[in-house]
Amino acid sequence: MAPLGLKPVTSTNVLGVIMGGGEGRRLFPLTKERAKPAVPMAGKYRLVDIPISNCINSNIRRVYILTQFNSASLHRHIHQSYSFDRFSRGFVEILAAQQTTENMGWYQGTADAVRQNLRYLLEQNYEYIVILSGDQLYRMDFRKVLQQHVESYADITIAVIPVMRDQATSLGILQVNEESRIVRFVEKPKDQKLLEELKIQDPMLSNLRITSSDDHYLASMGIYVFNREILRKVLDNDKADFGKHVIPDAIGCHRVCAYVFQGYWEDVGTIGSFFKANLALCSLKPSFNFFDRNAPVYTHARFLPASKLVESQVRNALIADGCVILRSRIENAVVGVRSFIGSDSMLRDIILMGSDFFETQHEILEEDAMGIPHMSVGRGSRIERAIIDKNVHVGEGVVITDKSGAPDFDGPNYYIRDGIVIIPKNAVIPAGTKI
Repeated sequence: MAPLGLKPVTSTNVLGVIMGGGEGRRLFPLTKERAKPAVPMAGKYRLVDIPISNCINSNIRRVYILTQFNSASLHRHIHQSYSFDRFSRGFVEILAAQQTTENMGWYQGTADAVRQNLRYLLEQNYEYIVILSGDQLYRMDFRKVLQQHVESYADITIAVIPVMRDQATSLGILQVNEESRIVRFVEKPKDQKLLEELKIQDPMLSNLRITSSDDHYLASMGIYVFNREILRKVLDNDKADFGKHVIPDAIGCHRVCAYVFQGYWEDVGTIGSFFKANLALCSLKPSFNFFDRNAPVYTHARFLPASKLVESQVRNALIADGCVILRSRIENAVVGVRSFIGSDSMLRDIILMGSDFFETQHEILEEDAMGIPHMSVGRGSRIERAIIDKNVHVGEGVVITDKSGAPDFDGPNYYIRDGIVIIPKNAVIPAGTKI
């Protein structure tokens, strides 16, 4: 039962809202031709599949995705992947930025994006609005968050996670009292004195089962639950962001509580974190497990053939559907759908995102006539510590070496970010190229 005055949570009075993100500069060039939530993940998924699946598994079947940049591929993925029968009245829909008589501009931040779409979010009788990020890897049952939200009489609930001191300077850090009510919120604190004041103190360390002597902090995960009328009130202004403006201001005049999450959570909003999170999935028992029948991750069903590996050595790899690997060595790699790897190649510490389609014999003959390599990794290639985006043509004998110590750099048909070589979508790397 819900406390007096609050309505119980049901599958019909909760709305999920996923923030599609802005221009996605930190994930460039993966966001050069697509919205951030549409970036491929783990060989066969998209980033947006994570929050959508968390919603579906939590019985939240009504979801909006707010986006404004390069949204064509995201639209296509959502249309192909998520449909509910007419009797459930569930939906996953995109609300793209649009000019109206009230507002002629782009979204100015997360709060502004929600504000500009408020008339759609509140047109039905949704009592609770769950606002999520589109670039995080985690598995969470939002029913538990909503239950605590109702039982604690909260106006706003923020999901938080314990982090170490070196992570605290890049996240929103908060303090809570003994009732889990947030009493202080600081966005990306840098001052050492301030960091000392914000660290978790006993007895909360014991309650969170934290035993190390290192300093720990409670960081916002960018996951919010709002009561309907409270959301309307806190957005009745021109404040741009939830983390920078709305939440800090709300703490003084509303009951803002924290839901402490202690599972795996990774912000994959940078090239470095995205690369690390993907390759971590190649281990036998990764921190995030896609092999969970109780909470599966949903995506586009492609009906592809099984992958074919011919006389190849594979160690710690994810191989998606529809791949052909010929007499090659694959180590610590994510190989996406419809990938073709030519013979005598070596791929180590690599994300190969695959292809959107199989090439026909006619297309291959046309490419041969124009001197363009096939849409694949050509034979005899040596590629290490790289991200190869979709539909890339890598010629024979291409060498891409570890650039861990190299600065960020923009080259012809490639980029270096966080020491990782990135070949952008649809690029052509001629035979014999060395990077």
